[in-house]
Amino acid sequence: MSKADNLETDHRALYQEQLSGKVVRCQLCPHQCLLRDGKLGLCRARENRDGQLVTLAYGNPCSISIDPIEKKPLFHFFPGTGIFSMATAGCNFSCLNCQNWEISQVSPAALTNYNLMPADVIDQVLLRRVDSIAFTYTEPTVYYEYMLDTAKLAYEKGLKTVMVSNGYINKQPLLELCPFLDAANIDLKCFDDVIYRKVTGGRLQPVLDTLKTLGEQGIWLEITNLLIPGISDDEKMITAMCNWLATNGFEETPLHFSRFFPNYRLLQTSPTTEKMLLKAKELALEAGIKYVYIGNIPGLHGEHTSCPNCHKLLIERNGYVIVTNKLEEGHCPYCGKRINGVWKD
Repeated sequence: MSKADNLETDHRALYQEQLSGKVVRCQLCPHQCLLRDGKLGLCRARENRDGQLVTLAYGNPCSISIDPIEKKPLFHFFPGTGIFSMATAGCNFSCLNCQNWEISQVSPAALTNYNLMPADVIDQVLLRRVDSIAFTYTEPTVYYEYMLDTAKLAYEKGLKTVMVSNGYINKQPLLELCPFLDAANIDLKCFDDVIYRKVTGGRLQPVLDTLKTLGEQGIWLEITNLLIPGISDDEKMITAMCNWLATNGFEETPLHFSRFFPNYRLLQTSPTTEKMLLKAKELALEAGIKYVYIGNIPGLHGEHTSCPNCHKLLIERNGYVIVTNKLEEGHCPYCGKRINGVWKD
């Protein structure tokens, strides 16, 4: 792999509408950015060049790594395996708590990137002897064309693909991607539209629509909810979120409550308390969610998988490491219940 300073491509963007006066409307995500010639979208990765929308995020990832799949987090999708993880710069959210703001809040043209076209990604994955690819770290929607072409090649090679996303994407682009997507973790920031707009710059309903679409398309799904003190840790809000999930067919979708640490523009906000995380798990279980996890807090043992029927411990985790896995062909060995997930043979 090689790196090139400020690598840019002139790759035509999908999902655009040409208007008069060289104005273009981007139709990839719900922002529906209206761009005059020479302007960037909110994501900083799509630009109007002479009346044509092009992507600056094609073939130029800024971050590449082999991660444990549990880091995504995915706990019910081939646990214990490694996954080739990649990202380009840019994001269609501007979260106040962003962990990767150095790469998400800038344009791909502002960074030194790898020169790695979709076929090269597949070569790298095969070279590293892993079986799956994660589009992660920043927001994969902003490098949609790159993700789509890579996912198509991965499908041909029998590799699995994972999208770790904020879920802020229009339905038609998502439907085009789904045949080549195996799993997703969607970050459901909170369950209040006013807070969504304030903290992320986006809206709640499009994310809920994405969850429904992924479910309808049979994509393996897990959901992450970061509990930010004073912002997204309200018990009534958590209960409303879990009730919505349970009544919309997501009761067996793993839900990860994640601990917040001060970051980016929320440096004065305290970390989430252990008590709050445990209370959120309790509320989720009461609402009927079968698999509830707590992340970012070692020692709490919130990462273990237990049978929702007999409550026996099935998968013991220490951070991202599988200590024991007692599943037998996806079933609880004690009571025989099928544990929802995609399990390695």
